[in-house]
Amino acid sequence: QLQASGGGYAPAGGSLRLSCAASGFTLADYSIGWFRQAPGKKREGVSCISDTNGAPYYADSVKGRFTISSDNAQNTVYLQMNNLRPEDTAVYFCAADLICIPSLKTMGPTGDYWGQGTQVTVSS
Repeated sequence: QLQASGGGYAPAGGSLRLSCAASGFTLADYSIGWFRQAPGKKREGVSCISDTNGAPYYADSVKGRFTISSDNAQNTVYLQMNNLRPEDTAVYFCAADLICIPSLKTMGPTGDYWGQGTQVTVSS
């Protein structure tokens, strides 16, 4: 089970930090990451950490603003979001056991482990 938290409201230029705690399995055994879905838009991959080498991947839209990290002791993955923009407004989902190949700029879900979404709203 994955439990996401940390969403909320932020002004443009502000920051939020999302957390996703795992229970029942060890996050470090899997590629982990975050997706988001805005109203009327397709779900998109935001960022992930590869279980192969620990390398991170970031979508071009968030590169330089978002940072993904994990705490194995806490069995938790984080997404630090800085310099937020109104277009970052979406429901954010954490996921594990996903496809994460940073060298190929590839990220995709497998549907095995998903957290509930957490809403992020950025005002202009």
